[in-house]
Amino acid sequence: MIIEPLLLVLILLFAVFMLTMLAQKLKISYPIFLVIAGLGISFIPGIPKIEIEPEMVFLIFLPPLLYESAWYTSWNDFWKWRRPIAMLAFGLVFFTSIIVALVSTAMIPGFTLAMGFLLGGIISPPDAVAANSVLKHIKIPKRLTTVLEGESLINDASSLIVFRFALAAILSGYFSMEQAVGQFFLTAGMGVVIGLAIAHIAYVVHRFLPTTPSIDTALTLMSPYFMYIAAEHFHYSGVMAVVSGGLFLSYRSHEILSHSASRIQAISVWATLAFVLNGLVFILIGLELPVIVESLGNYSIREAINYGLIISITIIIIRLLYTLLITYIPFWLGKRKHTDPVNPLWKGAVIVGWAGMRGVVSLASALSIPLFIRSGEAFPHRSLILFITFIVILITLVFQGLTLPMVIKWVGIKDIKDFPPEGEQEAGIRLRLMQAALKRLHDKFAKDASENELVGFLKKQLESDISIANQQLECLECDTTKKQEINRYHAVLMDIYSIQRKELYQLRKEKAFSDEQIRKQENQLDLDEARLS
Repeated sequence: MIIEPLLLVLILLFAVFMLTMLAQKLKISYPIFLVIAGLGISFIPGIPKIEIEPEMVFLIFLPPLLYESAWYTSWNDFWKWRRPIAMLAFGLVFFTSIIVALVSTAMIPGFTLAMGFLLGGIISPPDAVAANSVLKHIKIPKRLTTVLEGESLINDASSLIVFRFALAAILSGYFSMEQAVGQFFLTAGMGVVIGLAIAHIAYVVHRFLPTTPSIDTALTLMSPYFMYIAAEHFHYSGVMAVVSGGLFLSYRSHEILSHSASRIQAISVWATLAFVLNGLVFILIGLELPVIVESLGNYSIREAINYGLIISITIIIIRLLYTLLITYIPFWLGKRKHTDPVNPLWKGAVIVGWAGMRGVVSLASALSIPLFIRSGEAFPHRSLILFITFIVILITLVFQGLTLPMVIKWVGIKDIKDFPPEGEQEAGIRLRLMQAALKRLHDKFAKDASENELVGFLKKQLESDISIANQQLECLECDTTKKQEINRYHAVLMDIYSIQRKELYQLRKEKAFSDEQIRKQENQLDLDEARLS
């Protein structure tokens, strides 16, 4: 019956809410705390065993969470730091897969090179869900956050492609490096094309059809699923489709969500959805342990833990060394003439290197390994790969996640401000908006300002920065003439808000202020417009 699964989901959600509040009291990042709590709950006698279905993760959880991360990623910042993002998202994934393949083959009896690449493809990428959820609760310089979030957005594509080719090699016994490289670029590139194509369709619907706030919000929920399913249907990268489409629509958000009610409603719905999905994902990771232990088969738990610890230490060291190398190589080659004495290059590299948390995508990839190969025999070492993956997730997410604040404090990195302080940015943006509004009054509503008392008062308000909103709301009973003036006043305000939105778009293009501060002012305009309505 459907009642039992539904009741289980509701109980899990309630547990997530309670544990999240406890994590806030303990000042622990809630994703880490949920994994630990799920692990502890799994040992309670009588607790039903919960097995994660890979299809559920890839189809239900991954598209909206990737889309939400892409939506709040600044395209300007993403493009600015595209080189380190690409070197981490592609170069580090391939490098990690190679080293893991060599180490696991040398360490585990009967482990072939193809199986090593399979394991490497599973555990090589830091998870977008894990990284974003943990980083939201840790203060690090903005540029490092951009690199880590950008890496975690697109490295799933490269790792899943490595995983698929290694799995195909094991099942068929054939592997071609030339074919694999060509197929990689085709899979990733066509994923981007499909994502952008569907994003353009969504843009047209939002932009030119008479949508309502509820329809706009529902379309934003449907879009990532359309992108992911369409790309995967043609055997291309669904991850790249969602990320590319999400980045495009995010950059055009001022056009597609033109109504303040649409933006307010969509932001609230997505915040709730992302929290619920994140919470379920992390508690499910911890609850999965009994299922994984039972599937170990001939391996002892101690032996499997040793393998998992060695692989975990290996990938941590690989990431630290790799980030240091890609940071210093441009300096050694003379492409970077000097380094900041306040923030030596190694400080940022250490933080990025230590922030390599793995998550549910790695676990889902491991669970998606088939039980049997084509000959009908059991898939070799499947249970061990599952257990090693779980250990890697546990160590990187819990150990590195908990110690990351201490590493940041030890490093003592200073944030280099690409923009003025937030208070100065906010004042600067508000000044530009008021100047745009006052110019609009002079250019278009000069007559209204002299004949309409309310519009004239608005002009004085802009010049003196004094609010009259509360006084205007108190005018509930008035004659027809006064109502006409109020209606005209509202029309003037709506036109000014429209001009201010265009000014915000111009500020985004000029890159004079951060996207975060511009979005904050856009939200304030939404609230002002909603209050007026």
